[in-house]
Amino acid sequence: MNKAALSVLNTVFGYPEFRSPQDEVIDTVINGGDALVLMPTGGGKSLCYQIPALIRPGCAIVISPLIALMQDQVNALTQLGINAGFLNSTLDNNQALAVEQALFQGELELLYIAPERLTQPRTLSMLQQCSIALFAIDEAHCVSQWGHDFRADYLELSLLHQQFPSVPRIALTATADPRTHQEISERLQLDQARHFIAGFDRPNIQYRIHQKHNGRQQLLSFIRSEHEHDAGIVYCLSRKKTEETASWLCQQGLQALPYHAGLAPQVKEQHQNRFLREDGIIIVATIAFGMGIDKPDVRFVAHLDLPKSIESYYQETGRAGRDGQAATAWMVYGLQDVIKLKQMLDRSEAPDMQKRIERQRLDAMLGLCEITTCRRQTLLAYFNEHLHRPCGNCDTCITPVQTWDGTEAARKALSCVYRTGQRFGVNHLIDVLLGKSTAKVQQFHHQTLSTYAIGSELESNQWHSVFRQLVSRGYIYADMDSFGAFKLTEKCRPLLRGEQSIELRKDNTGKMKKKKASKSAAVPEYAQPLWEALRALRKQLADEHGVPAYTVFHDSTMMEMISIRPENREQLLNISGVGVSKLDKYGEQFLAVIAEHNQQ
Repeated sequence: MNKAALSVLNTVFGYPEFRSPQDEVIDTVINGGDALVLMPTGGGKSLCYQIPALIRPGCAIVISPLIALMQDQVNALTQLGINAGFLNSTLDNNQALAVEQALFQGELELLYIAPERLTQPRTLSMLQQCSIALFAIDEAHCVSQWGHDFRADYLELSLLHQQFPSVPRIALTATADPRTHQEISERLQLDQARHFIAGFDRPNIQYRIHQKHNGRQQLLSFIRSEHEHDAGIVYCLSRKKTEETASWLCQQGLQALPYHAGLAPQVKEQHQNRFLREDGIIIVATIAFGMGIDKPDVRFVAHLDLPKSIESYYQETGRAGRDGQAATAWMVYGLQDVIKLKQMLDRSEAPDMQKRIERQRLDAMLGLCEITTCRRQTLLAYFNEHLHRPCGNCDTCITPVQTWDGTEAARKALSCVYRTGQRFGVNHLIDVLLGKSTAKVQQFHHQTLSTYAIGSELESNQWHSVFRQLVSRGYIYADMDSFGAFKLTEKCRPLLRGEQSIELRKDNTGKMKKKKASKSAAVPEYAQPLWEALRALRKQLADEHGVPAYTVFHDSTMMEMISIRPENREQLLNISGVGVSKLDKYGEQFLAVIAEHNQQ
């Protein structure tokens, strides 16, 4: 292990030891080698380039697509006594010139820069004249043209290898299936780099997926029963739904803010800052929000709509529980989600090859939803990682899924699709199966069909579940050219002929025996007064410095303070997360609060 790197980890960042494979990655980059790092959210990716940046001569250039977050990342480094800056479109000419001057004079240790600015000839010319320690390409999956966060500017980043052949490059991402991993390697010319793949498992996150009945009400019930006053993110598919959901949650007495690409930049920035700096804020967002979010105490991530792929789902849920404390990934989905996503895919102008890959990804996501075994095992298997036993911390482990022989019901459903001419959507088909005498049934004389009223053994919700599972498994599909009418696929023939049977899952109610995951859950009752006093001091100091509270100290650091009750600077410095710079900035004030409570 590199002694200089360990010393920086201890004194600057305040951590006692590296997590594997951080030490190997850092050693590779310090010695001038290239690295491609796949590491889960909250796994400590940023240290993999920040520590080499402080040891290698020159300034580290960090390429990030997240203009809105660069300021917070620079603020966090400044709190540690590190000289860092950023160049992006939020700076005026004078501010940008000041940063460039600091770079020329060798005053910066890290410079964050947007990819579109980096690839400008003027910027490249400037960098050629400076001493560059390394290039860090953050959120490297953005280079994947078939990925969920594609950024065209990332395709040009191969020029770093060509124009700066002696400068080491490190590309990092939390989300890449084998196909995306290969694409990153090829497009960034990192085939000769060392590849590091840390485990994708986030054992502190509890995965739960339920059928959608009344999504909003289900969400409210979930938050109220388990995450009252906690910070969380709610993802929706459309901008309209994002705003409507945030407004409705506010009407229910929660602090919720919308975030999507259609909002004015200043509104997005304001909402993001409130989320990062205030307690108990819920952001209701499209996928435009969240990549690179460093907030460690997000206690839940909820999906009101089905994500397009397991990659998207994994990355979005990974924003919960970055501090290692218990967190929940909660989702509701229904038949309309499946139909809507498949229609969006069919309507897209993407090449056929891309559509085929996206269909495979959506099918894998549906498979995760409908599975009756451990969700975590399936999730990790998607990323080529194998969990040898069920996790015990997902809904299917805690409340095992019941199945039933759905062969007869499936045949009735498929026959009804066929007998009605493959021209109708789910609601009408269910009306026919239940023998309802609606205007539409009368209009098309469907009361005369052999499938009319043959489904009275199931209720409407159960038939919705049958059709959803038949769509998910590829027996029928919704045809966008026929207003979402269900049509049969070749796959249904053996089932209709009686040559095949099918097991369907019984939909759960979404209710589970669950211990509330709360920020202060790990703090014993007798220590609550000290905990609240430390939180109040942290909030005061954060407000004074204009930074989020967690950049002063993480919750886990303050919990260790409560456990150890340090009496002097030396004891405080031994606590994980307390480095020399923060000790000098905040040490006396935290020691004073602890001493006061020790006397009491």
